[in-house]
Amino acid sequence: MKYSKLNLAKEAINHKGFIKKIPDIFRMVRMWRKGIYPMKSIDIILPLLGILYVLSPIDLLPEFVIPVLGVMDDLAVLSLTIPKLIKEVDKFLLWEAHQKYSGAQVIDAEIVK
Repeated sequence: MKYSKLNLAKEAINHKGFIKKIPDIFRMVRMWRKGIYPMKSIDIILPLLGILYVLSPIDLLPEFVIPVLGVMDDLAVLSLTIPKLIKEVDKFLLWEAHQKYSGAQVIDAEIVK
């Protein structure tokens, strides 16, 4: 089976709701750059560099020279970066919800069925 970067990108996108989290990734990076969201630089830069490496046409092991190993290095990078990026986005979403609802109080509530 022949793999291309486009097929690898499609497989990465299907990883546990990655498409749904793309706007959250951009929002997280924007808030981190403004200094609003506290996060270690390495926790966001490495996953983004990994995705950029897979999408870029430049490879350490090119697919046209070494077909199997060229795809394997991209899969290895994706298998390390996508879960890390999703984990960081989940942390960001929890932080964002805490910031949004930290001062909220329930004064009078009614359960409706």
